[in-house]
Amino acid sequence: MPEDTFALVGYTLACSVPVVVIGAVLLRATSNRSLTTSMALLVLIPTLATLAGIIGVSGLMFTDELQRTAIVLAVVAAVTVPAAVLLGREQARKMVWEKQIREQERAAERSRRELVAWVSHDLRTPLAGIRAMAEALADGIVTDTSDVARYAEQIGVETDRVARMVDDLFEMSKINAGALRLELEPVDLRELIDEVLAANRATAERAEVALDAEQPDTPIMVTASDQALGRVLTNLVSNAIAHTPPGGRVAISSGIADDHAWARVEDTGPGIAEQDLPRIFEVAYRGTAARSPVAASGVPTGSGMGLAIAAGLVQAHNGDIVAENLDRGCRFEVRIPLTRAS
Repeated sequence: MPEDTFALVGYTLACSVPVVVIGAVLLRATSNRSLTTSMALLVLIPTLATLAGIIGVSGLMFTDELQRTAIVLAVVAAVTVPAAVLLGREQARKMVWEKQIREQERAAERSRRELVAWVSHDLRTPLAGIRAMAEALADGIVTDTSDVARYAEQIGVETDRVARMVDDLFEMSKINAGALRLELEPVDLRELIDEVLAANRATAERAEVALDAEQPDTPIMVTASDQALGRVLTNLVSNAIAHTPPGGRVAISSGIADDHAWARVEDTGPGIAEQDLPRIFEVAYRGTAARSPVAASGVPTGSGMGLAIAAGLVQAHNGDIVAENLDRGCRFEVRIPLTRAS
């Protein structure tokens, strides 16, 4: 056993450093494995290095004092290893949670920037048209009675379009802020589809698109807000009509599968580009030109938020919405949990 301090330090280092090196190698080798292994090694390395240093200083003489020290270190390891593993897992969960929160915040901020850019662009077009027509009327450039009536009608059309866009913005802001509160009650999904069918019949006829529904004879009872779920179906049907060429067809169907009800809206349009499918429910995302209908005036129709609002309302019902391409056209499917009675 060494007597002076320098010899004591030398023996301790000679015996403990190899243990630390071996532990570091094992830690590096197991870095891609479970967190439990890494945390156990982090606790055992200093404990075993301490024991090796004590044994080296004692001259490899296993005395009663060394035995007591070894027992103490073993008890300490038995207590600290499980504690370190539990704390490490908790810290890892916290880090993952914080990372997810940061990613969500970045995605939300990116979405807000895109929304502001989109609003400034899409609102400018109808507002510019309204201003031009109003100035023409105010300056007396347009004096013919029929032209005045046509300008006034067009101003009304553009004003309604801006109002719908503002309403969509308000709805989307409530969904994103988590401020949407729905009054849920038992609703027959078939009745909602019949109402949506009747409300969009005239639009389909003007677009020369056939609109029909196929539903079962028995009720499909879901717990939902009839107004919110009706808007979901209306947005999907309006989107399908807008993207279906004249002579095409839009079909609505419903049914029950397992513990949920489903409603499908299928069209015979150009379908959705594969690169657009993952983003089809994002705010103001219109995708490629094939899925970006243009009105006679050259102005894109709709607010660009219909599908995003539909997805948000479906999520508020604890449901799910998916889009997929068919051999001809595409299909949107909404799944809503059934009522317990159903």
